[in-house]
This record gives sequence, structure tokens and C-alpha cells, in this order.
Amino acid sequence: MFPHLTVYNFELFCTWMAMSDPAHCRFVVLISGQGSNMRAIVEACRDKTIAGTVVAVIANRPDCLGLQWAASQGIEVAVVSHRDFDSRDAFDRALAAAIDEFDPHYVLMAGFMRVLTRDFVDRYAGRLVNIHPSLLPAFPGLHTHQQALSSGVRVHGCTVHFVTPVLDHGPIIAQGVVAVLDTDTPDSLAARVLELEHLVYGQVCEWLAAGRVEITSDRVEVRDIAHRLFFGTHLE
Repeated sequence: MFPHLTVYNFELFCTWMAMSDPAHCRFVVLISGQGSNMRAIVEACRDKTIAGTVVAVIANRPDCLGLQWAASQGIEVAVVSHRDFDSRDAFDRALAAAIDEFDPHYVLMAGFMRVLTRDFVDRYAGRLVNIHPSLLPAFPGLHTHQQALSSGVRVHGCTVHFVTPVLDHGPIIAQGVVAVLDTDTPDSLAARVLELEHLVYGQVCEWLAAGRVEITSDRVEVRDIAHRLFFGTHLE
């Protein structure tokens, strides 16, 4: 499964999975900016498309717009500013403490712009999910849309995956694909990818809440789901 897990942590994860109630799935969402993916997930939960609830939104920046929106919706919010800590380890410990107050089934990274330590990732192994704006393993890191245009690829997209200690790596749950147009700029390409991100991340959260997602070895299986690839506009 996750080779960096100790036997002890793996057994705890299996016990937690057996006890979790997918009908009442609890999500904590981590953001750093506008939080548009977070908003889409919140709205899908409220529409009962997802059998779960966003119980808290946590940001590393006190001024991010997504945090203000979540508070206006009556969702619990918290700020753990990375600027208040003199090391990445100290920040991650404080972030974990804030997350654990809400006892989530899954922690969803939605535009959370921090590189997390191995200890933090291990703590939430199998429960920590991220969305990245590229078709991983292509274009990890930042400026993915410019990377795609510079490379000349004809398709681009997004990836939802379980987080491992390797940056922008980990078992893939689902991907979304858009065509790269000759007229595209980084901004126009980003806008089409973002629209698809809302669909893909929401669908993954629906699967998670329904208890359909399993990790076997280094691969993900989604029970009763044959296709985990989504297509945007301009693809024939």
C-alpha cells in the first residue's frame, strides 16, 4: 500500500476504515486562496450529491477569500499561519492539531500551497487527498499551465490523488482531461482546467463518502466504477 507506513500505522488505518460511517463522512478542507474547489464540494454536500459534510476549512493565510466565504456559510474555520512558525515541522504539528479537533474521515487539500513533511503525511496516510492542475506525473510543482503550453502537449488536465511524502505524487484516484488549443494562454487553459477540477474533485468526494475507494498496493480501486477519467470541452 504505502511503503513508508509502519505496521502500527497501517493497522490503525485499517481499524479506522472499518469503523468509519460513510453515510456521515466528515471532510476537513485545507486552502490557501479563493477555495473554489472547496466551495464546489460544500455545495455538493449540501445538495446531498455527496453523502458527507465539510466540518471545517483551515487556511495557512488569514486573508484568503475562501476562508471568508466558508465563515459566511456557517462552516467552522481556522487559521494556522505558516509565518508564525520557525520550522516546517512546527507548522505541520500545529496544523495537525487543528485538523484533529474536527475528527475528519478525510483531509482534502484544495489549493493548499504548502509542502508537507513526511510525519504529517504519514499521520493521515490513506486519508489525505490532493488535487493538482496537471495530468500527473506530468508537470508537478508550480506553473503547470505554462509548463503544458511550453512543452507543446495537446491535452492537459487535473489529477486527484492520495498524498505521499513525494511532492505531487501518490496513487491516482481520478483525472480530468481538456484539449490544449492553439489560442490558449496560461490563463485561458487554467480556467478550463479549473472548471473540470470542480467536477472531478466532487466526484471523488462522492466516492470517498460512499466508501467505494480502496488502495491496493500502490493503486486505487473504486468499487463499481469502471471509468475514472473525465473529459472537458473541445475533446472529440
